[in-house]
Amino acid sequence: MLRIANAVLARLPEPLRALALKHSELLKFAVVGGTTFLVDNAVFYGLKLTVLEPKPVTAKIIAVLVATIVSYVLNREWSFRTRGGRERRHEAALFFLVSGIGLVLSSAPLWISRYVFLLETPEVSLATQEIADFVSAQLVGTLVAMIFRFWAFRKWVFPDEKTPSRRLRLVSSRDSTDEAA
Repeated sequence: MLRIANAVLARLPEPLRALALKHSELLKFAVVGGTTFLVDNAVFYGLKLTVLEPKPVTAKIIAVLVATIVSYVLNREWSFRTRGGRERRHEAALFFLVSGIGLVLSSAPLWISRYVFLLETPEVSLATQEIADFVSAQLVGTLVAMIFRFWAFRKWVFPDEKTPSRRLRLVSSRDSTDEAA
């Protein structure tokens, strides 16, 4: 992924390259978001059009959970790799807590569309239902959750300040004489 990013950066005009480098974290987050958007859609429609046809909200929740696991790995190892410093368990717990809130935010528009506005068959045509599902779940829900997650990940999960390492550093006798001098 790094090679691809460097190749794209090399082709950008200087003002755009400087802007991309300044906002590289946001751009990486957006690439991860695009990737997990595809994962979310594939799982959502795979389930919704087969085994979970009568339960679209359940299909959406499962899809978001799968996409969240992919998101953690990609964000930890690429988007926010220079941030953090917490123990992995603590960081992962915060990530999944924030993502749980994001899950509610991404599922709420679909729930409202289906059960408040009654945009489901037989109240509306199948085409209207599918368009409403896509717009509410995949566009509105994903956008709202993405904005919340970017803010929350930077603020709480991968903060800018790195905490000091808790590992003990072995000091050789040569190092201790250098420090005493």
